[in-house]
Amino acid sequence: MTFRMPAEWALHDWVWIGFPSNAAEWPDGFAGAQREIAAFADAVHADGRGEQVRLVAANEANADIAKSLVGPSIVVQTERHGDIWLRDTGPICVANGAARALVDFDFNGWGGKYQMPGDEDIGARLAAQSDLTVLRQEWIFEGGAVDTDGTGLFVTTEQCLLNPNRNPALDRCKIETLLAGSLGLSDMLWLGEGLMNDHTDGHVDNLARFVAPGVLGIPEATAADDPNAAIYADARDRAKAHGVEVASIPSPGRVEVDGEAIPASYMNFYVGNAAVIVPIYGRPNDQAALDALRPFFPGRDIVGLRSDAILTGGGSFHCSSQQMPSAGTP
Repeated sequence: MTFRMPAEWALHDWVWIGFPSNAAEWPDGFAGAQREIAAFADAVHADGRGEQVRLVAANEANADIAKSLVGPSIVVQTERHGDIWLRDTGPICVANGAARALVDFDFNGWGGKYQMPGDEDIGARLAAQSDLTVLRQEWIFEGGAVDTDGTGLFVTTEQCLLNPNRNPALDRCKIETLLAGSLGLSDMLWLGEGLMNDHTDGHVDNLARFVAPGVLGIPEATAADDPNAAIYADARDRAKAHGVEVASIPSPGRVEVDGEAIPASYMNFYVGNAAVIVPIYGRPNDQAALDALRPFFPGRDIVGLRSDAILTGGGSFHCSSQQMPSAGTP
């Protein structure tokens, strides 16, 4: 039986979202990050129009804080983890018709840079909450390193998947073979570099996302000081050369913390059943980015939520979430 990772716009039964529980990861914005994740959870649930939200805190004290910040229909649970980025550490669902399974990969703290107790096996523990078969993959992989349109077409970056700090013995061909067997890859679009100063070594979910089958959203610089202008242009060229249609999404431009450019991106959006939740930063292009995404998701609300505090910990809404597609969804 051939399983394939569905596109994110397929219907979901639920989504796991990591709740900030380690104040050291947000030295100047811990409470703000908790509030922003709580707002994200409520927006995904959308007063019952969206999927069930399982908000995962690392301990009981932070679970109590989470419960105080979200609506009563949000499920708050406690599972030990080091960081909230469940896109990378959680199990990934694959499907074949009504059949589903969960794929659990090895994890090494984004190339050994951020190793925290609990992250190494949070995927297995979350997978055990379902009755699905768990398929173990004994190589390093993070969910934010790829995006798919559900047809077998995937996109990634060379900076991340070919980085020797993950799988030094694996070349491009071997990685594609492993992804074909584990996630149903049949065609890989390789982009080059990810965003400047991205702690993940260039995860593609901060750079380029599928918004429809064969259509890849890529940011477009609108200001001369955008630190990622050349990266966006290279990604666009590679996508077009691969035969993929490109949808241009305005970039937030240069966003700084303490004088250093940080990887702010509208592309770290989450596609839920009822709404697409987009990180915004109080930048001139916030509304233009929401407007650019709206035509691709008819029937879903396009909701912009501030993500400044979350970003100081290294990611945004998509990074913190991992969905469970419904059985039988394409």
